[in-house]
Amino acid sequence: MPRDKTASHIRIMAAAREEFMEHGFEQASMRRIGERCGMTAAGIYRHCRDKADLFDQLVTPAIARLNAWTDAHVHRYLDAARKDGAICWNDSVIDMMREVVYPHMDDYRLLLTAAQGTKFEHFLHDLTEASQGQMLKYLPMLKAHGLAVQDISPRELHLLLSAYIAALFEPVVHRYPLEEALRALELIEAFFLPGWKALLGF
Repeated sequence: MPRDKTASHIRIMAAAREEFMEHGFEQASMRRIGERCGMTAAGIYRHCRDKADLFDQLVTPAIARLNAWTDAHVHRYLDAARKDGAICWNDSVIDMMREVVYPHMDDYRLLLTAAQGTKFEHFLHDLTEASQGQMLKYLPMLKAHGLAVQDISPRELHLLLSAYIAALFEPVVHRYPLEEALRALELIEAFFLPGWKALLGF
């Protein structure tokens, strides 16, 4: 890619991020994005198909980081459960927030606060649904190995996961400074972890 095109793309992405954060996806204007980066709308369209594609380019790296961490995490937990019913406490979603989300808060704030009208507008709900599906596979494995896993319906599990995940992302939505967000994470862990351990029969 020619150097000037790379520089232009960087300017466009920076301008688009500002525009989406300020106005949200639905109210964002390609014309204003062009004004922010000193380009015409036609020039911007050489770097994206449309406004949705521009938003997608901004948030896809953040989603890829989250998915990579989650896939590895789920593999470790399910593998341990399949082998001997062990509960793997090597990491938790708390670690995902600390290692992946909180160091890149602006990227995830864009997903949480500016995605209305895109395929990402139900990001937290979709994350909760995915977590619920994984837990519903995991709990019977532990129970089959004799752990005192508590009976819980899918609706009840969804309720707990919704509260948990909403709390984890609250510092992102409300622009906590990193130090304050990490303190909040300790509070969330102290509050929720005993409940999750009790549910898993640990």
